Amino acid sequence: MHPAFSVIFFTVVSGAGYGLMIVVGALLAFRPELMGRGEALFALLLAGVFAAAGLLSSMLHLGQPLRAWRAFSQWRSSWLSREGVASLAAFAPLLAALGLLWSGAHDTALRACAALLVLLALATLYCTSGIYTSLKTIRAWHNGYVLPGYLLLGGVTGAACLSVIHALTGSATLRLPGAVLVAVLALAAAVLKFAYWRFVDAPHAGPTIESATGLGRFGAVRSVEAPHTEENYLTNEMGFRLARKHARRLRAIALCLIAVAPVLFALFAAFGSSPSLVVLAALASASCVLLGTFVERWLFFAEARHLVMLYYASERA
Repeated sequence: MHPAFSVIFFTVVSGAGYGLMIVVGALLAFRPELMGRGEALFALLLAGVFAAAGLLSSMLHLGQPLRAWRAFSQWRSSWLSREGVASLAAFAPLLAALGLLWSGAHDTALRACAALLVLLALATLYCTSGIYTSLKTIRAWHNGYVLPGYLLLGGVTGAACLSVIHALTGSATLRLPGAVLVAVLALAAAVLKFAYWRFVDAPHAGPTIESATGLGRFGAVRSVEAPHTEENYLTNEMGFRLARKHARRLRAIALCLIAVAPVLFALFAAFGSSPSLVVLAALASASCVLLGTFVERWLFFAEARHLVMLYYASERA
């Protein structure tokens, strides 16, 4: 598929926002004493800004952005609509939690709002992945790796952003647990992506022109004549080609940025003695995770090919 920057920006930035909601919400729901009031306020505000920025950028991908509100009406059948409903619904407990933190209200109400925030943020990421896993015509998306990939990448970007907030506020309570969380989620995401790319690259998997036409029992099948003489919308959007050598290089870069560099920086931030260096290390860790997720998400779209390309003389979709 042809990678659109607005969609990549949306999935990465909103994923970081909802991932941060999940991490902070879980802390406030189960161990609120570990986070200071100002630290929690800052983290939830940042999560809301990230989520809102991602949602607004997704409108740029629409032909008629002013009609975006109509997408919410199809929640019974459309994962895109369900994502929109869940993403906006998550702002209700987010704003409630911000209000409770600001007023210093009772701990029980804050825990309840935080738990609801975690559930709705998880539902949003689940619906986002459902947009792609529901497309049976794209093998690179219709598989069991996509959903956990979205959840893990959202979690690791959120955890990395929270580690920056810990460093900026000077909080030492969660520095080491935060670094461990970043490391575990980053390594898990890298292992999952490696398994996903092995699945995508499987030489004898997925539909072929023989299986699509039902003529495979007679031998190899090929098109006698091309359906057209020039490129069109389908070949540009559904059959975007990425050279294998470039794909391998970009995959290696994504793995290094997601799993190697952030883990090293996060551990340095956890054990560093200089406050300024701790902040720089935490910022470097979060920046690497976000940049690596951008590269991974670009590959996620660029390497996906639609089944319709079999009609355009492609040997495999």
